[in-house]
Amino acid sequence: MTQPHVAILDDEAEIRRILADALNEAGFRTSTFSRATEFEAALKRTAPDVCLVDLGLPDRDGLALVHRLALESGATIIIISGRAAASDRVTGLELGADDYIIKPFEPAEVVARIRARLRKSRPAPEAGGSVARFNGWEAQFDRYLLIGPDGADVPFSHAEGEVLRLFLDAPKRLISRMQMQESLGGAAGESFDRAMDVRISRLRAKLGEDPKNPRLIKTIYGAGYIFLGDVSWH
Repeated sequence: MTQPHVAILDDEAEIRRILADALNEAGFRTSTFSRATEFEAALKRTAPDVCLVDLGLPDRDGLALVHRLALESGATIIIISGRAAASDRVTGLELGADDYIIKPFEPAEVVARIRARLRKSRPAPEAGGSVARFNGWEAQFDRYLLIGPDGADVPFSHAEGEVLRLFLDAPKRLISRMQMQESLGGAAGESFDRAMDVRISRLRAKLGEDPKNPRLIKTIYGAGYIFLGDVSWH
C-alpha cells in the first residue's frame, strides 16, 4: 500500500532527522528540505500529502509560504515552530495552516497529529470496501491509485483522494463548499476554497476531463459540485 508522503521543511538538521526517523518508523514516506527554495522546487515535481513547515526559515518568510501553500498546494499544512505566542498561532491558522505544533515537541505527538489530520472526517465507503468503480475507472483507495479504462495506472495523493472519495460517496448529489469544508476539515475562506479548486483541477486532469466541459465532476456555479458518474463499491 502506498503511504502518505510528508514533506519536512526546517533549517535545523537535527529537527529534520528526528521528524523523518519518527515518520518513517510509523510507515510514512518523507522528504526533507533545509531551504524554502529547494522545497518549492520539489513541489513542482511531486505533490506531498502533508507539509511540515518551520516558520523561522533563512530564505523566505514562513507565514507567507504557509499562505501560498494553502492557496496552491491542496496539501495538509502543519506548522512546527518555536514561536509560542498566541498571536503567531492564530495568524498561522488564519493564513491556512491546518495545525500548529510548538517546539520542543514529542515526535510521537507529531505522528499522531498527522494521522488525525489525514483521517479526519474521512468518509466511509457505502459498501464497506476500498475500491470504487465508475465509468470505466477503478479507484483503489488502499493503494492511492486510479486504473483507467485503458488499464493505465494513475496515482493520486491523499489530499486528492479525500475529495474523490467525497464525490464517490455521494454521486449525482450536489455537494456545497460548506459541506466539503465540514467533511474535510480546515478553516472556511479563501485558502480552503483555493485548496479545493487545486484538488478538483488535479482530479479532473487525472480523469482525462476537458477542463472547459468536464463530464464527471460538474461545477454548479454559486452552489458547489456534482459527480455524475455511476458508482459501485467493492
